[in-house]
Amino acid sequence: MLDGKPLVRVEELQVEFQTHDGPVTGVESLSFDIRPGECLCVVGESGSGKSVSSLSLMRLVEFGGGEIARGRLLFQRERGEVDLAKAPPATMRDIRGNEIAMIFQEPMTALNPVFTVGEQLSEGLIVHRGLSRRDAMARALELLREVRIPEPERRLHQYPHELSGGMRQRVVIAMAMACRPKLLICDEPTTALDVTIQAEILALIDRLKRETGMAVLFITHDMAVVAQMADRVVVMFRGNKVEEGPVEQIFEAPREPYTRALLAAVPRLGEMAGRDAPEPMRLMREGQAARPEPVVPRAPEPLLEVKNLCTRFPVKGGILRRTVAQVHAVEDVSFTVHAGETLSLVGESGCGKSTTGRSILRLVEPSAGQVGLGGRDLLALDARGLRQARRDMQMIFQDPFASLDPQMRLLDQIEEPMLNYGIGNRAERRDRIAQLFDRVELPRSFMRRYPHEMSGGQRQRIAIARALALNPKLIVADEAVSALDVSVQAQVLNLLMELQRDLGIAMLFISHDMAVVERVSHHVAVMYLGRIVEIGSRRQVFENPQHSYTRQLMAAVPVADPRRRKISEDLRFRPIPSPIHPVGHAPPPSTYAEVAPGHLVLTDPVTHG
Repeated sequence: MLDGKPLVRVEELQVEFQTHDGPVTGVESLSFDIRPGECLCVVGESGSGKSVSSLSLMRLVEFGGGEIARGRLLFQRERGEVDLAKAPPATMRDIRGNEIAMIFQEPMTALNPVFTVGEQLSEGLIVHRGLSRRDAMARALELLREVRIPEPERRLHQYPHELSGGMRQRVVIAMAMACRPKLLICDEPTTALDVTIQAEILALIDRLKRETGMAVLFITHDMAVVAQMADRVVVMFRGNKVEEGPVEQIFEAPREPYTRALLAAVPRLGEMAGRDAPEPMRLMREGQAARPEPVVPRAPEPLLEVKNLCTRFPVKGGILRRTVAQVHAVEDVSFTVHAGETLSLVGESGCGKSTTGRSILRLVEPSAGQVGLGGRDLLALDARGLRQARRDMQMIFQDPFASLDPQMRLLDQIEEPMLNYGIGNRAERRDRIAQLFDRVELPRSFMRRYPHEMSGGQRQRIAIARALALNPKLIVADEAVSALDVSVQAQVLNLLMELQRDLGIAMLFISHDMAVVERVSHHVAVMYLGRIVEIGSRRQVFENPQHSYTRQLMAAVPVADPRRRKISEDLRFRPIPSPIHPVGHAPPPSTYAEVAPGHLVLTDPVTHG
């Protein structure tokens, strides 16, 4: 439905923020246009001005301390063209959520915690479309089904805090699409979503674009998503547009060095084919000439042994809040991680990946099973024994800002675990901290800074340095790079692999990004509904996937090649069954077929496939 007349024209946009040191320019002289039925992707790293430009179109940048200093934002309405930069507040209220809608990256900032999902979905329909409350709630239910939320009738009456991160994001997407807007602005809408949910949401946005002629402004740092979605691409760097062109041209013949460096940092599914060991990525900015050295463990001995691990959470109900059912989050999980090797756990939200990692560290208490670390049974330890065992196992969380204390200097946060275990004197600890800053490639001058003074990638490096402070034998990395820009992600992944090669650390790597998992793993376990459905070496699982669910996960991964777009009709995912069972329910044990030495596939018929 592309026609000659643009729906949106941005001309010489300049956005400034007032600070104590004077005005700071967030976006400078930015121009582009979007036609009906077209998807324009804006790409770049954090701080490049991607989100500021989209917030300017909604005039929301003014609520965050920004000011449109100059430029025109021309939007084609039925009554004629309007300059959004100068439109009165009443006009903007009529446009926002109705003709222009936005999907935000962080769903909890876009959802009101005191209203139910149904109330928030129906609000825009009542205000902009004049529907009755009953009709609006019926439409809200349809929207939840469209974005593939399980048990939508129940979710309609729940509050945002009762939903997982992935579900909250799908609610935000449903809210944005409720009024069928002319322009949909997507600001990193699938960053927190699993690969299968992401594939379906992208297919849904693409279908709406084709069927309704809706224009899409898609902001992302995921170049594979760009290849799947974009008609045209704008590349931004430090507030400026550095390159613009059709998606094929940007991927196949990029003119600017920055664009080439951005593309070089993208892990691509299949590029590790034929290699047994993980190896760091070649980053153009580092000027690497030789191929990076593979991560081969020196003497791989079993370090972490997990046997028949089960973790269940009670579901309370009734006036007396009795346990009426149980969530079978982790069910009969067994695997071994060797010293110096990485085992990756992959699967969708709610499959039990993170709960497995937390159960191993006893951040949540398992219901049954055995967890051995270096010969010690962690589940049999008392509080004192567990405290000592925790020296050998550390965790890197998904959100470094939430795991760092905003009121403590970085120096003190890394010193804290050493103080807790009485390691060294003050001078020795400071020397160790300085070495850790060198290891994670941060200037020693940053030691006296606070977390808010660092970028997302730098904060994640601090989280890694803190995890290394006690010289652990095992690190559990829970979605440790999922929120990072593609180039920062590549640097952090390379850092983790280099540290593993140098220090012999074992790693349990939890992720939903299959291309990242292929890059870093020695072994891979695919989880579905609390169970491991397939486990083997990285080559076995990626080059010869046997379970139907593993094959579907692979099929859903977006490929960073605009000529190999996935067709939405090819992706047929069944609704995930509920993991909630009555009290006393005894699921059958997991049984596996060995299709090759070390390559096991679940044969239990109760699960997927």
